[in-house]
Amino acid sequence: MVSSEPPIFGRLSEGGPRPAPGEECFRKLLAAPCGARVERILSHGASTPPGSWYEQGWDEFVLVVSGAAMLAFEDGGERRLEAGDYAILPAFCRHRVAWTDPAGETLWLAVHMPPRMAETRAAET
Repeated sequence: MVSSEPPIFGRLSEGGPRPAPGEECFRKLLAAPCGARVERILSHGASTPPGSWYEQGWDEFVLVVSGAAMLAFEDGGERRLEAGDYAILPAFCRHRVAWTDPAGETLWLAVHMPPRMAETRAAET
């Protein structure tokens, strides 16, 4: 089968909206009907609001392409990420962005896998 669609090229660090200090901008790069998607995230001194947590129903792979960030977890643990570092966040893992570099942009590449059912997660533990 031959594709009728041409390839798409780009540069992660270019195009799309730019974050103001304290903000993040998300740009979807690719999405599949099953729910998987790839996105670019630009952060500039951003953090998840105090007391708020991400607890998504899918596995997520995040790679810091440039800049730096700190992820915080419900158990009190923290992990600093710098350019080249990645994290695999399993579905239902409560986490937040404690901070991203206030002096400049932090560029992330995120891959979101298809959603998992809560019952599936419970059965795995």
